[in-house]
Amino acid sequence: MITVNLYYTGENGNARRFAEEMESSGTADKIRAEAGNIRYEYFLPMKDPETVLLIDAWESQEAIDVHHASPMMKAIADLREKYDLHMKVERYISEDTPESENRFIRE
Repeated sequence: MITVNLYYTGENGNARRFAEEMESSGTADKIRAEAGNIRYEYFLPMKDPETVLLIDAWESQEAIDVHHASPMMKAIADLREKYDLHMKVERYISEDTPESENRFIRE
């Protein structure tokens, strides 16, 4: 699994408005329905009201590539421009949790 954390930052609440429009327009649900998408969810950092975190997880790089080649990416890019957002990206590849760390995880 590949997880991408995208931090959208704007001014005057624009990052939050972007996320709200992604949800209300149905675009986020369309992404969630794409083959290979595992998670597509927005979060609000408590200490930074001008940033929204998107956690976007996919089964493989191929699934991400198909998503990036879709017409939906233009709609997302247009919304980013509309709200004048800047981005920071972190990318993670999942691995099994080491046995030594399991004692710290409460399920």
